[in-house]
Amino acid sequence: MTSSAAHSATVTVTGHLLDTGILARILDDVLEYGGDYRIETLDLGRQHEDESRALIEIRAADSDLLDRILMRVQIHGANAVDPGTALTRPAPADGVFPEDFYSTTNLETLVRLDREWLRVRQPEMDCGLVVTEAGGQVVVRTVPVSDVHAGDAVVCGAHGVRVELPVQAPRGEEDDFGFMSSAVSSEKPQALLVRQIAERMREVKAEGKRILWVGGPAVVHTGAAPAMVRLVRAGFVDVLFAGNALATHDIESALFGTSLGVDLAKGSGVPHGHEHHIRAINTIRAAGSIAAAVESGVLTGGVMHAMVEAGKPFVLVGSVRDDGPLPDVHTDVIEGQRAMRAELPDVGFAIMVATMLHSIATGNLLPASIPLVSVDINPATVTKLADRGSAQAMGIITDIGLFLEQLARELC
Repeated sequence: MTSSAAHSATVTVTGHLLDTGILARILDDVLEYGGDYRIETLDLGRQHEDESRALIEIRAADSDLLDRILMRVQIHGANAVDPGTALTRPAPADGVFPEDFYSTTNLETLVRLDREWLRVRQPEMDCGLVVTEAGGQVVVRTVPVSDVHAGDAVVCGAHGVRVELPVQAPRGEEDDFGFMSSAVSSEKPQALLVRQIAERMREVKAEGKRILWVGGPAVVHTGAAPAMVRLVRAGFVDVLFAGNALATHDIESALFGTSLGVDLAKGSGVPHGHEHHIRAINTIRAAGSIAAAVESGVLTGGVMHAMVEAGKPFVLVGSVRDDGPLPDVHTDVIEGQRAMRAELPDVGFAIMVATMLHSIATGNLLPASIPLVSVDINPATVTKLADRGSAQAMGIITDIGLFLEQLARELC
């Protein structure tokens, strides 16, 4: 129960609280934010598969700090027992939230206006909640701070907001995708993991959902582009997020047979090979776009050619170190984020291969309900994903070339 005089609130959380560490993380966060707590009740499950439930009183020196703590612990699924109703304030200017705005998680979120709970559209972390109308109905949607407009009704404080953790099967009853119960896998049989991922991808397609890929240039450097092409043609790549590098080196490979100037067939450098990537960029810029280069017959192979031929969308977002870039690359990162968000509806599975920055960027945009697998030779990639809030991120530590070849054989 919330008490404005004592600046306290009682939250409840349900799940496998001890063996997953959720309870410890909640209590640590309360203390880290300068609050205090008292565990009122802790009901432990009796059987292995039973969930536990805790009631925790959280206290803070002032109401603003209490609201911040309540927002923080919601990332672990802890909700106020008496959430009250949501308070909205108008945004004071374009690109500026009210000072006490509710900072979102990527969990399924509901907001209570008057007596009705409304489900938030497209949950995303580190955004605000804006109440608006669509089709004659009141809706609540996540809005990044860059996109809020002066006067928008922004949910403020922690009142009237609750979150839902993704549904999990009881321990011991996970499906064939149960390897995702461990955050990073480097020792489990890779062939088994590939089969499990392939099966999940088939299930997602059967459900009418889309598969999102996020790729780095190592897809080309390792010689795995032909495997990726087979996956595109087989219908298992519905949308691709990448940077200038993957597209550039893929096109370089198609035009010159090299990647970073190295002959992909022989593994050796070629004369003037260091020029090939910028010449590839220039060729596409002369054509006007990647699609135009395909249509005119200039570009006849590679991943980007396959995406255009299959009519599948791709979003390329650049960085300050890019050469060129290709004409399709978003050089304004805010516009790039908007383009990425526009492709997220109906995505049911995300797989990220050999890219840290674009993986983290995409993980920040995805709801926690979308399964996310990161495949990289570097275990830090998936660790950083999880550290930045994408708790559903699971990793396979392996060579991306071998992985894509095995996955293509399994699916194609």
